[in-house]
Amino acid sequence: MNKKPSRSLAQELDRYITPFRYDGSGKFHLKDYKTNEKGDLDKEAAQEILEANKKRLIEFQEKLYAQDRWSVLIVFQAMDAGGKDSAIKAIFEGINPQGCEVTAFKAPSSKELDHDFLWRHAVALPERGHIGIFNRSHYEECLVTRVHPEILARQKLPQKLVTKNIWKERFEDISAFERHLCRNGTLVLKFFLNLSKDEQRERFLARLEEPAKQWKFSLDDIKERALWPRYQAVYQDIVRHTATPHAPWYVVPADHKWFARVVIGSAIVAALEKLDLRFPRADKASLEEFELVRKALEKEGKEGKRRAK
Repeated sequence: MNKKPSRSLAQELDRYITPFRYDGSGKFHLKDYKTNEKGDLDKEAAQEILEANKKRLIEFQEKLYAQDRWSVLIVFQAMDAGGKDSAIKAIFEGINPQGCEVTAFKAPSSKELDHDFLWRHAVALPERGHIGIFNRSHYEECLVTRVHPEILARQKLPQKLVTKNIWKERFEDISAFERHLCRNGTLVLKFFLNLSKDEQRERFLARLEEPAKQWKFSLDDIKERALWPRYQAVYQDIVRHTATPHAPWYVVPADHKWFARVVIGSAIVAALEKLDLRFPRADKASLEEFELVRKALEKEGKEGKRRAK
C-alpha cells in the first residue's frame, strides 16, 4: 500500500495563516477581519501549537545562522496594548540571542531627524543568518506622522516636498525598500495585531490594577485612544497600499493573545520552511582536513593512555 505524502508545515498550519494573509490581491477592508477570531482552538490546543512552533523556530534559526545566506525581518505594528511585546516574548522564547535582535523604535532622535525617514530602519536591518524584529517600524512614518501632522513638521523636509501626495510617495518608497530587501535575500514578514477598542479598554484597566504593569501606562495612551477611528482608517490605508506577494501583511486577530501567537508563530515557521534552510556541507578539502585532525586526536588519545599505564 502506498503511503500518503507527508504534509508540509505550510499545509499543516494553513488554516491559521491564509485567512489572515493579505498580499495586495483584491480589495481590502479592515472591518472584514474579526478581532476576536479563535479558529477551531481553545487555549490548551493553542498552547500545544505554540510549543511545537517554538521548537521548529529554534531548529530553523540554527540552520539560518549556519547557512548565512538569508536574513529575516519581522515587523510588528499594533495599537497600544495590542500585545506586541508579549507575543515576541512568547514566540521567540528559547531562540539563540546571538542570531536574533529586537529593535523598538521610539520617537526619532535629533540625529535620526537629520536623515531620511527610512535611514534609522535601514541601519537596524538584520545581517545574513540573523532574525531582526522591529517592534514598531518604518510604518510609523505613515501612521503616527499622518495622525499627528506636527510630527511631520519636525522632520526638516523642504516645504515644497510636503504635498498632498506625500503619503502615496511614502507608500511607494516603503514598497520599493521592501522589494529591494527581498531581492537581496531578506524574508519580510509583517504583522498587524488587530485589536478591538473594547479589548484595549480592558487591557488598560488591567494595567492600572496590576502594580507590575502600571509602568506601561500613561495619559498619552488615553489621548491616542480618542483618535481610534483615525488610526483604524490609516492602518487600513497602509495595509491596502503596501501589501505585496513578496511582503504580505498578516492581519492578526489580537483580542485573544493565545490565538494571535498561533497565527504569528505559524506564519513565521511556514515561511522559513519554504527557504529550504540547510546546514552547510563541508567540501572535499575540508573533509580531508577533518580526517587528518581526527587521526591526530585519536593518536593523542592513545599516547595519553599509554603514558597513564
